[in-house]
Amino acid sequence: MGKIIAFTNQKGGVGKTTTCINMSTYMALMGKKVLVVDVDPQGNATSGLGQDKTGDVRSIYDVISGNADAKEVIRKTEIPGLDILPANIDLAGVEVELVYMKERENVLKKALNEVKNSYDYITIDCPPSLALLTVNALTAADGVIIPIQCEFFALEGLSQLMNTIRLVKKTMLNPQLQVEGVVLTMRDSRSNLGRQVAEEIGKFFGSSVFNTTIPRNVRLAEAPSFGMPIYLYDKSCQGSLAYLKLTEEYFDKNKVDYKKIMRKNKGVK
Repeated sequence: MGKIIAFTNQKGGVGKTTTCINMSTYMALMGKKVLVVDVDPQGNATSGLGQDKTGDVRSIYDVISGNADAKEVIRKTEIPGLDILPANIDLAGVEVELVYMKERENVLKKALNEVKNSYDYITIDCPPSLALLTVNALTAADGVIIPIQCEFFALEGLSQLMNTIRLVKKTMLNPQLQVEGVVLTMRDSRSNLGRQVAEEIGKFFGSSVFNTTIPRNVRLAEAPSFGMPIYLYDKSCQGSLAYLKLTEEYFDKNKVDYKKIMRKNKGVK
């Protein structure tokens, strides 16, 4: 049965989608069957994996609204073993529809239960908010990964996010939900501010902070505009190597065997 990981931070522009896309890509390259679920109406994970989010194409909106099963909407990507449940602008209005649905916080969980056994990992790219779509993702997830940008306002609003996670657990929507890790993104190692922010985040989250940090990297920023994860766009750049190392750290932390697959798949390194 697949493990579900929600990538969330209500603050936009922190590298949430980039982290979701690229960790999912490397998980697949390490031999895991992975499904990316895009629940952000902007559909950045969808376009970032080279999928069309315009025109009359079915999306996660059709699944949440009950007009399609998840397995009917899932698409394959260019990465072997990596699929996506795409999003488009139709999702922007689904919050209103969810308000009137029975067990509205469990709609996404029920939808993913249909395909959970087909994947090793299901990763959810959440919208930059703490509204019903994010609550649905947290209710469905086994764990949460929080990307945080290394900037002055990084900790702003994090108490809100942690309170939402506590409420999801306390109200029994998902009592087993855990913060699996915090990723520091867009880090400039030359900046004193970046180091100070990293120290503050370390005090706030302790051992939950990954040792691997994601640097500011031009190639990493360019890749989504070409509809590619960084591995396909430039696998040798610093951003790509950082996400490879982050995925390895995540697997090591969870005692997941991936090294045999990596030796076979020489293209990963």
